[in-house]
Amino acid sequence: MARQYFRQVPNFEYVDRNYDNNNIGNYAEVKNLFKRVKIRDELFENVNFFSRYSIIGDDRPDNVANKVYGDSNLDWLVLLANNIVNVYEEWPLSNENFDAVMLEKYGSYEKLNEVAQYETVEVKNSVGKVITPAGIVLSSNLINDYRETIINPVTGEYESNPNYNNLVDYFIEFYDEGTGNDRLISNATETILNEITFLDLEQRKDNEKRFIYVFKQRYLGVVFDDIDKIMKYKKGATQFLSNTLKRGDNIRLYS
Repeated sequence: MARQYFRQVPNFEYVDRNYDNNNIGNYAEVKNLFKRVKIRDELFENVNFFSRYSIIGDDRPDNVANKVYGDSNLDWLVLLANNIVNVYEEWPLSNENFDAVMLEKYGSYEKLNEVAQYETVEVKNSVGKVITPAGIVLSSNLINDYRETIINPVTGEYESNPNYNNLVDYFIEFYDEGTGNDRLISNATETILNEITFLDLEQRKDNEKRFIYVFKQRYLGVVFDDIDKIMKYKKGATQFLSNTLKRGDNIRLYS
């Protein structure tokens, strides 16, 4: 039998607010939406309970549940395993929705494809030592050149810097221990910076949502037992009627 989410949620007797109903003793039985399923921290912290999963294409939670458990009704369990409350915000968008959301946010494709930032490319010396790691974020492909002297790329000698204190193309200057020479690499002569557009950044953020965790099939019994205990009302608690039903206080007022 499928374990549908709202079957796990206990009921609540709520005072009937229908103005046509003059009987103050009438109650309407509804789902207690304030009673939310939450997995105990001990289970969440046990990595053995989970498998890493990558959301493919436009897969929705029900598609993932069907692939993992053979039951699309367990979509709520996929969301629960990742503490996802707002599917629209926390689940990767479909291609169609992504396009629509981006256009609404940026106003045009031209703006969306503008450069948002620059990121360094990994640069190594001749013996494989990393001089500049990849992914350092810069706001511009230009920098202030504070060097009073620079290396002449032809002669290898130091000379006065004509661009001293001016904005110049991003560069890296270092001593290459493999060749025994000073080196100067400029963004004007080779790619040491990547242009990152607003579209790139938005796609990254959306793609990060594609890596989720799912409960392993063999531990579902433990998870369901835990949920059953959490969702049941405790005997002796305020407004207790049964394990699956509470009654609200009757505070109906009449004018």
